[in-house]
Amino acid sequence: MKKNSIFIAFSLLIIAAVFTAANIWLSSDVKTEGRPYKVEINRLCKQIEKGAAPDISGCEYVTAVTEQSQDSSFFDSKSDNYIIKINEKLYRFDYRFGDSDNQNARLILNVSLGAISLLLIAVLIYFRMRLIRPFHKLSSVPYDLSKGKLTQPLDENKNRYFGKFVWGVNMLRENIIDQKEQELELLKEKQTLILSISHDIKTPLSAIKLYSKAMTKGIYTDKEKLAEAARNIDRNADDIEKFVTQLTRSASEDFLHLEVQEGEFYLSALLGSVSSHYTQRLYDCGTQFTVNNPLDCIIKGDFRRSVEVMRNLMENALKYGDGKYIHISVTEEEGCKLVCVANSGCTLPQGEMLHIFDSFWRGSNSTDKSGSGLGLYICRQLMLKMNGEIFAEQKDGEMRMTVVFPKA
Repeated sequence: MKKNSIFIAFSLLIIAAVFTAANIWLSSDVKTEGRPYKVEINRLCKQIEKGAAPDISGCEYVTAVTEQSQDSSFFDSKSDNYIIKINEKLYRFDYRFGDSDNQNARLILNVSLGAISLLLIAVLIYFRMRLIRPFHKLSSVPYDLSKGKLTQPLDENKNRYFGKFVWGVNMLRENIIDQKEQELELLKEKQTLILSISHDIKTPLSAIKLYSKAMTKGIYTDKEKLAEAARNIDRNADDIEKFVTQLTRSASEDFLHLEVQEGEFYLSALLGSVSSHYTQRLYDCGTQFTVNNPLDCIIKGDFRRSVEVMRNLMENALKYGDGKYIHISVTEEEGCKLVCVANSGCTLPQGEMLHIFDSFWRGSNSTDKSGSGLGLYICRQLMLKMNGEIFAEQKDGEMRMTVVFPKA
């Protein structure tokens, strides 16, 4: 804001300088050579040289012609004049500058400059009020969000430039708050579950230890009692295994809270969105990119989430392929549309294909590439929530990711 104020002040100084320079130029230009009064004086001089009396009736600027004696005053400080010697005599030519024309020109120039200056000042003030000041208020929002200051929403307004931005920031703030609440609730549930299972495991574990000590010390001399102790150990071990399975299942639940909205959209809209986003990018990379154009139809699902799935597959193809080509093809099978993203240069061992959709799993071909191992896991979870499916296969040296969308 301070720099903007300095810029406006500097602009006003420039405007004032332009006004001053223009008016000085007009004032100095009045007495420059080539003014109209000199033309009239030259004409009157020729008349006097020919012996005729000077006729000023047709003159606009010369007001008087007076013959001067040698001992009279040549100059009149109250008027502008020329003293010219003609035929051994001195003549004084009184004239005016054409002040009315000069005043008109000065008025026009000042009015024009004034209008331009007012317009410029209005534009600067408009930008200050509508852009600079609102942006200055928003400049601290990303920092506040990064520090977790989420309680104070931004005041929404009808500013055509920042209205949607403010609305979007408030939506982002609310989403972050919701995610934090969900994470805290999930963390509480996980901790409660772990504490509960840990407590439940202690009972069978203590029983196993007692039976083990008794067997070690030879307390069970009867074979039947010894067999019963072994059966009790086995039963308690089964209980512990059940608890561990429950804990493992809980750890593998949907921890991302992915949400989808059921709807319908055109297949061409999905393919068009992917194509427009990647065509130029792949062209710049030198990667051949083709999308076949099947007959259009309506498919079921969440359009925004479907685009997210397709872009995730495209990013995988870019990251793990050799960059020669990426093809998108569409087939139909049992009332579903199958959209396949195929890329050249597959380097994933065949034995690892079973784990490709597991959470936090990364293949042996990803050692030098960044990632979290969640991309394909998220794709599968989203497709399952949309009553679809996704599967992967390697064939003829290429990786093929196929997304199954049910038709409407």
